[in-house]
Amino acid sequence: MKILMSIKPEYVEKIFSGEKKYELRRKIFIHRVKSIIIYSTYPVMKVVGEFEVKNIKIDSPSNIFNTYHNVICIDKEKFFKYFSNATKAYAIEIGQVFKYEEPKTLMSLGIKKAPQSYMYIR
Repeated sequence: MKILMSIKPEYVEKIFSGEKKYELRRKIFIHRVKSIIIYSTYPVMKVVGEFEVKNIKIDSPSNIFNTYHNVICIDKEKFFKYFSNATKAYAIEIGQVFKYEEPKTLMSLGIKKAPQSYMYIR
């Protein structure tokens, strides 16, 4: 199963460069997901590629930051602001990355509106 995930352009570029090894989330999907389709948010607003999910680490925000701070491409202040009031943090390990030659519109995938976080794709 695949999901479409909204990711800020600054992090999308770091995923494509290989610098960002984990995508962070406050909530995680219920079903097993093999691949994540990347929707790059404003100002790009296109589906730009995808990556395989290698693993998902679940821990407290503090432990996730302390363990992965050098490969998540976010500073401490932004990290803890994002995870404020969260008891769990999810670090999705990024596997093989595929950048589309031509970015796609959401409509080309039959989707009218970008998800706030993610949505399942059939």
